[in-house]
Amino acid sequence: MTRPSTRSRPIGVFDSGVGGLTVLKELRSRLPNQDFLYFSDTARVPYGRKPKEMVCGFARQIVSFLLRMQVGGIVIACNTASAAALPELATSTPVPVWGVIDPGVEAARRQTRTGRVGVIGTLGTVSSGVYQRKLEALGLWVWAQACPLFVHVVEEGLAGSSDAQALAQHYLSARPDIDTLILGCTHYPMLGPVIQRVVGPSISLVSSAVVTAEVVNAAWEPPAAGAGRVTHYVTGDPLAYRHTAHFIDGVEGDIVPLDVTRLDSLP
Repeated sequence: MTRPSTRSRPIGVFDSGVGGLTVLKELRSRLPNQDFLYFSDTARVPYGRKPKEMVCGFARQIVSFLLRMQVGGIVIACNTASAAALPELATSTPVPVWGVIDPGVEAARRQTRTGRVGVIGTLGTVSSGVYQRKLEALGLWVWAQACPLFVHVVEEGLAGSSDAQALAQHYLSARPDIDTLILGCTHYPMLGPVIQRVVGPSISLVSSAVVTAEVVNAAWEPPAAGAGRVTHYVTGDPLAYRHTAHFIDGVEGDIVPLDVTRLDSLP
């Protein structure tokens, strides 16, 4: 069977849940004619508390499914999966694979004026040290802070609330003197205005969703015309997915439920 050209094939985007929808939103704003397949592994969320080997196995399984759907490229819209699985997948996958960590690191390197950079993320991402190692390898001084409750605030639709403001104050009030802050979780762009108010205008925020979309856009040859359709593949409850996704960017397109126990055998 002849495979369609890269230009006509969809881009696959996957995350353990709904946070990757912030990445999908930025991708669609830059590639409006492009079709996307968004894979949300809500049956096995969260990834951050699971062993690295297990997360790598999940990522390989999802990538295999997306390849069977004949995607032309894959975006790992999850910091935990990017940290655990991207090095292997980038070399073993026959289509381009992008993660969300390296674009954020490179953007911070370009933006910082003092060489002092902060990173906030989930407990799993921060404890992995992946951002810290990459930034320090560039000669930058790094402060990192886990903000585990931010994800719950976003998924409960409270991103602009006083609760979000209080949490941001709690997590960030003891920050040292930095001039750039990486939002190292795909949920966190939803909290960008609150975080900016707390840290002040002198600190530049780096959104992993925005910079990842910029990297993909620069490398991808989009179709000249098209509907820009999105299909959502969900391993958990589709109704719960639609409800939670409403607080991020909503769901445009079909939702296709998948049995995660049969994922390897699905055509």
